[in-house]
Amino acid sequence: MSGQTLSGQASLGQTPAGHRWFRLDGRDTVPDLGAAAPLTAPLSAHSRLRGPYTFGGSLARAFVPDALRIVPDLVRLHETAVLSMAPELRETVGATKDTLTSLAVPAERTRFYSRLRTLRLAHALTELVRDSVKAGGESRTLIIRDAEAADPTDAELIAVLLRRVDPELLTIGVCTAAGADLPDVLAEALAAHATAEDVPAGEPGPLPADPAAAYVAAEGLTGDDRLHAAYAALDDDARAALHAARLAELTAADEQSLRLGAVPWHAEHTGHDEAVAALRHALDYCIDMGYYDATVDFGRRGRVFVNADNDMENWWAFTTKMTTSLAALARPEEAEALYDDARATTISVAIHQQAAYATAMLYTRHHEPEDRDHRKAKAWINQAIAFASQLPDPAERAFGSAFYRNGLALIELHLGEPQKALDLVDEGLRILDGTLSQDEHKLHRSVLRYNRAQVLAGLGRVEEALQDYSEVIEVDPNYPEYHFDRAALLRRLGREEEALHDYDEAIRLSPPFPEAYFNRAVVRAALGDVDGALRDLGETIALEPENVDARVNRAELLLESGRVDEAGGDVAAGLALDAERAELHVLRGHLAAETDAGAALAAYDRALEINADLLGALTARAELRYAAGDLPAALSDLDTAAAAHPDDPAVLFNRAVVLIDLGRPGDARADLEKAAEAAPDDEDVAGKLAELREAA
Repeated sequence: MSGQTLSGQASLGQTPAGHRWFRLDGRDTVPDLGAAAPLTAPLSAHSRLRGPYTFGGSLARAFVPDALRIVPDLVRLHETAVLSMAPELRETVGATKDTLTSLAVPAERTRFYSRLRTLRLAHALTELVRDSVKAGGESRTLIIRDAEAADPTDAELIAVLLRRVDPELLTIGVCTAAGADLPDVLAEALAAHATAEDVPAGEPGPLPADPAAAYVAAEGLTGDDRLHAAYAALDDDARAALHAARLAELTAADEQSLRLGAVPWHAEHTGHDEAVAALRHALDYCIDMGYYDATVDFGRRGRVFVNADNDMENWWAFTTKMTTSLAALARPEEAEALYDDARATTISVAIHQQAAYATAMLYTRHHEPEDRDHRKAKAWINQAIAFASQLPDPAERAFGSAFYRNGLALIELHLGEPQKALDLVDEGLRILDGTLSQDEHKLHRSVLRYNRAQVLAGLGRVEEALQDYSEVIEVDPNYPEYHFDRAALLRRLGREEEALHDYDEAIRLSPPFPEAYFNRAVVRAALGDVDGALRDLGETIALEPENVDARVNRAELLLESGRVDEAGGDVAAGLALDAERAELHVLRGHLAAETDAGAALAAYDRALEINADLLGALTARAELRYAAGDLPAALSDLDTAAAAHPDDPAVLFNRAVVLIDLGRPGDARADLEKAAEAAPDDEDVAGKLAELREAA
């Protein structure tokens, strides 16, 4: 786009190591990152150009076609991120992971993505960029411009790139306007991972023949004040004509991402009808993609042009999609205020019905815990159900009744009534099956069946829950959360190999999320695949560095594998994140036990101050005390452990050993007999019990 045209580059002398943060006095000065070849031309992140993922989409369009030839499997793994950021690549890349959610027509879209999805997409593109550059065998550079004006999706992506990509592989230069306010996520990443440098403005380039037209052609993004002055000097009609011409040009390009940035901007400066149509398209697309900050922005901009009197349908669309997005962004008070305003503005039954349901969800799910009120939520959802029951169209009445009963089921769960919740979900399925054709509302039927699986699992009806999970996967096989949740249920049943397969599928189908890798690591460790578990825990930590559970588990596996120094690194990092994590103090004790018994004992003592019944700390301290000859103290620890874990065969065996040494063979024999019941194949237990019986 012409908005990304460069007027020149500034060489800044010796290039320091690491990522760079250039604070520019002039927008059109583009710094030089040094000798390595650029991955792409400098790319702008200004959201006016292409809205969410202006930068991410431009990056994908620039390098993915080549990556598809060189590392096609990597592109296929991360296709969801590529196509989410650069939908124009759909024909190039192909789409193999569509779901009922992504394919649902607008009228049947009843599920919206988590706000965390954009972070997953950021990690996916980061891994694709990193691994593609690595496969190319040469270091590269990348310049990102206008980062201060990035949509939150791009700010998040840039932050992940700065943290996760080695600057020796790909040196990233982030350009912002000097003194600009930055989103927290970007400011923190730049402070932590980039060297800041102030860059003076360069000399302006030659003035174009028609500076006002050049300003509009650049989407108003220029560092040359002369262009803006020429534009501002025009009368309203002349400016509108320039915007109309540019709007026609961009519309003819037929690129979806342009419709999220430059197209609506020019439409707003062209005319009322053009603005409403462009903003409505962008609003609908962004909410379906989970770009909630952009949806709120388009909703506000749309409400400037319409109201309940002159365009009820669009006014409500701009309003309700704003409120849905505000709730997803953890801003429920703002959403509720808009619903209250809507209720005061119109007597439309449809709007009051939708607002009643949405307000119920605010009170049962979205408000802060201390502000939730499930009884108030139930009052609102009952109002929605009552409205739906009066709808004249049978199909609309059936869907409304089933949809709102599903919401009531969630509230009943929160009120501690799982059986009522199950009955409501079953009733909703019966209503839909009895009224609609099999091709209608397939997405919502799958959601209902999935919800039923969750309720059944909570009720302990595991086999029935598993059946529902399997049926919903059959109709929507590419939805990763279904595989993830079924894997957890399979683990409860001890079916680890099947659980592993489902975690593999969840990871293949989804942009990276830490819970999938963490849970797969647990399964792999249980199956004896320590190396695989360590790889997965490494990925968990890369995705979520503050994940203390992953640090604990990886340190345990590393210690068991004899990789003491690496284990110590994880323990130190974990304690820096959470000094009150008892398991980390136990591991600290294990690390010290071979060389410093006093330090080990102090670590176990600290763990037990935090958690007095922690089995690992009790048994480890008992072992130290036993080795030191303090048998009564060792017995005391094992007594505490046995009280908290009365059927643990290892605790019973160890206590029996201490009891034998204390001259109490009868008590020892009782412990060993109980241990043998719990672990009949344990040779140590059987051998020690045989010794006592022979001695008797």
